[in-house]
Amino acid sequence: MAVEKVNASSSLAEVVDRILDKGLVIDAWVRVSLVGIELLAIEARVVIAGVDTYLKYAEAIGLTTASVSPA
Repeated sequence: MAVEKVNASSSLAEVVDRILDKGLVIDAWVRVSLVGIELLAIEARVVIAGVDTYLKYAEAIGLTTASVSPA
């Protein structure tokens, strides 16, 4: 059995291509309180995906008009 060494370095274009192909979700929620008083609340959801990836998953969960059946 031969062992092959895989080069772990990737170019920026390869990384961007993989992110757009598979998608990336960052979900953050921050709350800053002092003595029970909320001073700051930040909620963020970032979704990065290519159009094909987005449409594939959006249709699967019913977010596109193609997946909505007529009344």
